[in-house]
Amino acid sequence: MGGGVHNIKHNLIALIGLLLLLTSCGISKSLKNQPSFDQVELQIPARTQINDTLFTLGKNQLRKNKHGLWELYIKGNPLERGLANGSLTRELLQKQEAIFFSKIKELIPSKFKQKLLVKFLAWYNRKLYLHINDEYKTEIYGVSRYAGKQYDDIANGYLRSLYLHGAHDIGHALKDLALVGCSSFAVWGNNSADGNLLIGRNFDFYAGDDFAKEKVIAFVAPDKGYKFMSVTWGGMIGVVSGMNDQGLTVTINAGKSDIPFIAKTPISLLTREILQYAATIDEAIAIAKKREVFVSEAILIGSAKDGKAVSIEVSPKNFGVYEVSNSGKLICSNHFQSKAYADDSNNRKHKAESHSQYRYQRLEELLSEKDKITPKIAVAILRNKEGLKGEKIGYGNEKALNQLLAHHSIVFQPKALKVWVSSNPYQLGEFVSYDLNKVFQKFENQNINKTISEEELNIPKDDFIKTTAFANYERYRELRQTLLQIIDKKERASAELISDIKRMNPNYWEVYALVGEYYYQRGYLTAAQIAFEMALTKEVTTVLDRKRIEKKLRGLKRQ
Repeated sequence: MGGGVHNIKHNLIALIGLLLLLTSCGISKSLKNQPSFDQVELQIPARTQINDTLFTLGKNQLRKNKHGLWELYIKGNPLERGLANGSLTRELLQKQEAIFFSKIKELIPSKFKQKLLVKFLAWYNRKLYLHINDEYKTEIYGVSRYAGKQYDDIANGYLRSLYLHGAHDIGHALKDLALVGCSSFAVWGNNSADGNLLIGRNFDFYAGDDFAKEKVIAFVAPDKGYKFMSVTWGGMIGVVSGMNDQGLTVTINAGKSDIPFIAKTPISLLTREILQYAATIDEAIAIAKKREVFVSEAILIGSAKDGKAVSIEVSPKNFGVYEVSNSGKLICSNHFQSKAYADDSNNRKHKAESHSQYRYQRLEELLSEKDKITPKIAVAILRNKEGLKGEKIGYGNEKALNQLLAHHSIVFQPKALKVWVSSNPYQLGEFVSYDLNKVFQKFENQNINKTISEEELNIPKDDFIKTTAFANYERYRELRQTLLQIIDKKERASAELISDIKRMNPNYWEVYALVGEYYYQRGYLTAAQIAFEMALTKEVTTVLDRKRIEKKLRGLKRQ
């Protein structure tokens, strides 16, 4: 967040600048590629709309529960699944696409630069189709038949759908476009209440508030492989958090990457393959080794059959597996831990300079405070907003486990095939419980009036939602956007706005850094110096953020 808006534009424009050095060589094949499938394209029946929150298509179904979560059930072969998914979720997938691409256009308002970006996307993704298997290309093709026409100037619906499956990966490539600072943990043996494996994770992928509003919990019964559930969004068949009916779970945490210059296998499709076709850790590792990726990622695999969890650490040039010995506790943030990355300079630098190690230590601290972790305790840990030793570090600080921006938060009990998924806002809403022993049969029975979740097992919403502190934080986010726009347009802010933004989130370093930026731009150098010095008394998110502020202060003192 801190300093992110300015860096977004810089990084995007820098990447687009690479186009000046490129030709269109090798792009045409990717632009013309279509998946090959054995059957003639299905003419599936129109979906039936029961009401605004319930749609059916044969046995396939989309319904919105009372917690605001969409529940999707699809089955069949790749084309059947894709077409059913697209038909049922068409409004959701078109909305998510609009949110994502309008975000790009907001960041790059220039029409000329937008055209360059389109060329860049075509060049960057020129080999993408070679790294996605026919099954998933066919499923994506089916979904894409229901994409809108609004963004055909970027690419046709199918190609856009392919590009969007690399959105998490492109979040690495374009640095601050998406905020990716996930935290996860697994406990078993003496560390869990029942001795069995328990996993918790926050998925802090951020592409704007609207992107996280319409969460989809997909329950998939493919014609090949295992049935599984995952938390996703409209149009997305990849997996970022999920569990199959064998009790194997998958969650992903971004690692530090160099800017990749060609797209390969999107992480979310690699993890989808693991979830659909692996029942054990060894099977998951074998699948991960087969695929070439283009960013660095830690894939936390939990396995009911193995009774433990490991982290598979993949990158374009390396591969490692991190496994704890003599311990029933594995923690994962955004740096790698296996021996394969012991000498990796990117990983060492990221661990030293980012907020990853801080969150790792905070997880260690919170897990050690409890003898036995239950699902309810796991949720409380994932919701924690304080820094090390309970320090108040400001709401929204990326050093907190709960950064108050998560797309979703999730807890798994693999052996029992139980899962809890957060509802809005962030991970503060009720965690809705599902039982994979029952849920697929409930959908097959087609009782549209029957609840799919296990309501009696839900974990209540966080009382923090009712507090003045939460209301102040939400107000701070509004004021922050206002002040950023004022700084960007070189306009004048009212004294009331400056006072309010500090009052709404007084412990957050970024508040004072932004106020300092504003004062500096207006030429109020003494006020800017005071604000920057105040920022440095708070828990600054990264070494780079701290250095930026210190550099500003040195310049001010010279003046």
